[in-house]
Amino acid sequence: MDGDTDQDPSRPMDLDELQAVIDATFAARDRPRGVAASVAWLAEEVGELAQAIRKGDRSQQLHEFGDVLAWLATLANQMDIDLGEAIERYRNGCPRCGALPCACA
Repeated sequence: MDGDTDQDPSRPMDLDELQAVIDATFAARDRPRGVAASVAWLAEEVGELAQAIRKGDRSQQLHEFGDVLAWLATLANQMDIDLGEAIERYRNGCPRCGALPCACA
């Protein structure tokens, strides 16, 4: 991937695209850094998201949600985890009770 895409910019990226773009963009730096460092970066970004939710505006929140997703994709790539496969257990609603909406007590 060379930065030139034929994707419609108004269409949201799916999880496969996210992982591919993050891998092409950052893998050369992130893989040598390792899983432990990537977990630390993800945790830091989650903290920044929490702060943006508490005190930030929509623009800051959108930015931090993006950063969290990017670091989650980086970590998944390093561990050879397909995020689409990982989220599949939520396809039909609650993975515990199977209901949509959740009917767990």
